[in-house]
Amino acid sequence: MRNLNEDTITQAVIERFSRTPDPRLKEIMTSLVQHLHAFAREVRLTEEEWFKGIQYLTDTGHMCSDTRQEFILLSDTLGLSMLTVAMNNDKPAGCTEPTVFGPFFLEQAPEYQLGDDVANGAKGEPCLVSGTVKGLGGEPIPNALINVWQADADGNYDVQYEHLAHPQARGILHADAQGRFHFKTILAEAYPIPSDGPVGAMLKATKNHPWRPAHLHFMIEAPGYERLITHVFRDHDQYLDSDVVFGVRSTLIADWVKQADGSYSLTYDFVLNPEK
Repeated sequence: MRNLNEDTITQAVIERFSRTPDPRLKEIMTSLVQHLHAFAREVRLTEEEWFKGIQYLTDTGHMCSDTRQEFILLSDTLGLSMLTVAMNNDKPAGCTEPTVFGPFFLEQAPEYQLGDDVANGAKGEPCLVSGTVKGLGGEPIPNALINVWQADADGNYDVQYEHLAHPQARGILHADAQGRFHFKTILAEAYPIPSDGPVGAMLKATKNHPWRPAHLHFMIEAPGYERLITHVFRDHDQYLDSDVVFGVRSTLIADWVKQADGSYSLTYDFVLNPEK
């Protein structure tokens, strides 16, 4: 193909991918080319702007590591992560709503017994978390696997510290035979996402703040049920209506109750959707 111009190049590129054997990949590549080219035409993208975009993505890749995923932060702050969650998790009424996964999950979290302190020395006010895991029909889900993680009082996850001796404020537990769980941790606090990289530069340039409302991450799994990835947000947080990653759902907001001894408690019940 020769002498392609602004009017003919899009169809030429689509034709180049027309022999893609995987039909889903072909569909995605065709749509990607169409929308990417339409975007460039709509904003009349300059060569200088195109190069800056390439450099931005390069810098984003360089910021990624085993403990930080800058591309997830970029996806989160553009609303793409939450859009994908919403499109792929159309659950029946009554099920606990999902939200974004976040960039600070660890596969190899320590395992704890019910009642243990998963904070493991993390800085923060003491908090007791309890609740149940049930199915949509109200049936208790015994031995459900509960993966929990959160930031400390300084707004940092354990993986953001360079020389931490052991994981903190994260762990894996199992519900009991009646689907009940309880564990000790620390009070959830609002915190800013890492803003010292390309995502932070984008937020600054667009006059957006980097803050997330206080929350506790949960990933809950059980045989016969869909996996749930969600947060429980702390009520009355000032960032509930301006979460930088658009992840707040009203049904996920709960009250952290201050106790007489100065500690806090949170009670929240989860409802899982049966597998289809």
